[in-house]
Amino acid sequence: MTRQDFNDLLWFLAVAEEHSFTRAAAKLGVAQSTLSHTIKQLEARMGLRLLMRTTRSVATTEAGERLRKSLSPRISEIETEIAALMAYRDKPAGTVRITLSEHAMETAVWPKLRHVLRDYPDIKLELNIDESFRNIVEHGFDAGVRLGESVEKDMVAVRIGSDWRLVAVGSPQYFAQRSIPEHPHDLLSHDCINRRLATAGGLYPWEFEKDGQEVRVRVEGQLTLNSSIAMVDAALNGYGIAYVPESLVEQYIASGRLQLVLDGWSPKFAGYFLYYPSRRQNLPAFSTIVNALRHR
Repeated sequence: MTRQDFNDLLWFLAVAEEHSFTRAAAKLGVAQSTLSHTIKQLEARMGLRLLMRTTRSVATTEAGERLRKSLSPRISEIETEIAALMAYRDKPAGTVRITLSEHAMETAVWPKLRHVLRDYPDIKLELNIDESFRNIVEHGFDAGVRLGESVEKDMVAVRIGSDWRLVAVGSPQYFAQRSIPEHPHDLLSHDCINRRLATAGGLYPWEFEKDGQEVRVRVEGQLTLNSSIAMVDAALNGYGIAYVPESLVEQYIASGRLQLVLDGWSPKFAGYFLYYPSRRQNLPAFSTIVNALRHR
């Protein structure tokens, strides 16, 4: 493929991402007929059909989708490097997009970034709460936040929080009618507040460990939620035992509104890390965010 075909690939990428010749033509600032003709010529030169056209939409073929997945991150990398070069002459500015969980935002991210927005008015910050494991490159995020054990090996990982643990808690009213569990398997006879996993859609099996012994329990109960904060509220109101981040319930344990159980079975694990592709670290605005979040 010759150098003059590179522009045709960019036009193909626009159509593949917009799923429409009309929207892609408007985005590129070219006539729709010119765009359609260019894509047909590209397909002819490659000897492959890249797009399936209908009267209402456009979809990639298997070959087209493979080409799109190959082009998209490379084009994004080039655009990022150009932006980084341009930013060298300016103060930190621009938008930084981060995907993270609700708990990560409240405990490890937002408390550290409040002052950044005041100190750097040209930085715009977008925090997208999502419990699923997003592909940050494909979805256009600059970074994501996950527990250390969940970060992919090909990403740069920066610790942004201390180790923490999940703990099992219930209200005194609940335990007034039920026995105190002394082993994780005792939870099978209790009403437990389940959590639905955003990634796989299944229920989270509660994981415990003591003296090298690991125990996974699939609990049962009347209530299933997908928010730790909602689980804490349900536990406070006597709906059963919740297994939640300790930081969310410390005040309630101290005040006696919740009772901690199976304490010895809840060890700490690696806390939150900010992860991102290595090329992102050159952007001044992003570097400012990373330095503010870094755990010290």
